[in-house]
Amino acid sequence: MEKKSLAQQTAEGLYSRIVVEKGLRPGEKLPNEVELAGELGVSRATLREAIRTLTAQGVLEVRRGKGTFVSAAVEEMDDFGFSSLERVRGQLRDLFELRSIFEPRAAALACRRATEEELADILARGEAVERCIRAGEDRTQADRAFHAAIVRGAHNEFLVRLLPLIDQAVSAALTAGEHQEQLAEDTCRDHALLMEFFRKRDGEGAGYAMAIHMRHSMDVMGLEE
Repeated sequence: MEKKSLAQQTAEGLYSRIVVEKGLRPGEKLPNEVELAGELGVSRATLREAIRTLTAQGVLEVRRGKGTFVSAAVEEMDDFGFSSLERVRGQLRDLFELRSIFEPRAAALACRRATEEELADILARGEAVERCIRAGEDRTQADRAFHAAIVRGAHNEFLVRLLPLIDQAVSAALTAGEHQEQLAEDTCRDHALLMEFFRKRDGEGAGYAMAIHMRHSMDVMGLEE
């Protein structure tokens, strides 16, 4: 059995406290980060990962400038066992498996088919992702835009129709809560390699680079094939 990370254990403990033990009611605000981390005996970084996990599952909601609250939806969930996290994990695995099938090919096609303007857009959006990572900012929108620019550059109508799946996969990965630092580090390195092949219009190299990027992401998140 795979050993659970401290963030996963923390998320499960909070889940039990909220849903099973009814220690926090729907609409109730969580204690501040310092206090709650001390109470749970974990670092603030671990607590943030656990909160992101539960937020992605609808147990918690973050209100900008106000704090983190127990979602009102919890009260309406009759069978909201923690196993639902595993179901979402399975969906994320399936999404990344699909991406690993079509995105390397899309990258290869975009290298060959993208106009000069489209190629410049791909490179600019890749640089925007790196800037977000270096600045410690949310890169969700920038990452979506980068991958979307590549797919559009492939000039294949049916690949473009798969863009909503890319958006879903990117958002899910960046709100899953775990291994965000490693994912960010891998993304910087993988995107740099990918953009180098785009600059050379090396379709074969770009395809391999995208496949490596998908593999790295799946490995870090523990998504088995």
